[in-house]
Amino acid sequence: MTLPVFPPQHDPGPDFHGLLERMGLSPFAAQAVRGASAPPFQVAHGTTICAVRYRDGVIMAGDRRATAGSAIAHRTMEKVHPADAHSGVAIAGAAGPALEMVRLFQLQLEHYEKVEGQELSLEGKANQLSQMVRGNFAMALQGLIVVPLFAGYDLRRDRGRIYTYDPTGGRYEETDFHAEGSGGRDARTTIKLGFKDDLSRDEGVELCVRALWQAADEDSATGGPDAVRGIYPTVATITKDGFQRVPEVEVATAFERVIATLSVAEVHREDEP
Repeated sequence: MTLPVFPPQHDPGPDFHGLLERMGLSPFAAQAVRGASAPPFQVAHGTTICAVRYRDGVIMAGDRRATAGSAIAHRTMEKVHPADAHSGVAIAGAAGPALEMVRLFQLQLEHYEKVEGQELSLEGKANQLSQMVRGNFAMALQGLIVVPLFAGYDLRRDRGRIYTYDPTGGRYEETDFHAEGSGGRDARTTIKLGFKDDLSRDEGVELCVRALWQAADEDSATGGPDAVRGIYPTVATITKDGFQRVPEVEVATAFERVIATLSVAEVHREDEP
């Protein structure tokens, strides 16, 4: 295969996504869509994801269910992924394009680091993902919407940061927490009620698990923890030491604590006159 050659004024440099676009290979190249309509088949969708700032960085979490219409398409989908050493991306929306976007985003950040010899800034990473979401706009008009949630540890500011997006590529920074997907509203409400400054790691993990449980209780497309099958939400922390998945046994323990508090609350309500 012959490598492409560009004149200096058109050299994409460390922008791998830009290179694909110049070569006509980008899977998210925007195209004019006439009479756009939803595809004539059911598309698997990822549902609820959330992110919370805590004492040492950011915690990201996502349920495991993917739906196709009213059917469960997949019970163990991974919605929280590392973007690079110090950032992560969670996905909601059309599962196929979302997973493709994550893979391209990971490759883009790795390409930049190898060409430039250093990590892209956290804001730069957020901007790169914004361009990919905007590039998918033509497909979004046909119902293949991808709405990611991006978070990372900003080594320059020494703090965790959270970014959200809309289908047009708009990028917005959240102060302390956010949730997206079909159960996002219920998850956000739960986090809002339980959030406090200087959350510990255990408190943050439990808050995210509680938010996903409450979202699943209200939204049929969100999968709650499944103790019978041993399926629990995917949870990860991002700190100055990097992206780390929370062990599943720890997530299961947090879920047990949530259920215990809910059971106590039910007993108290029954005892009221």
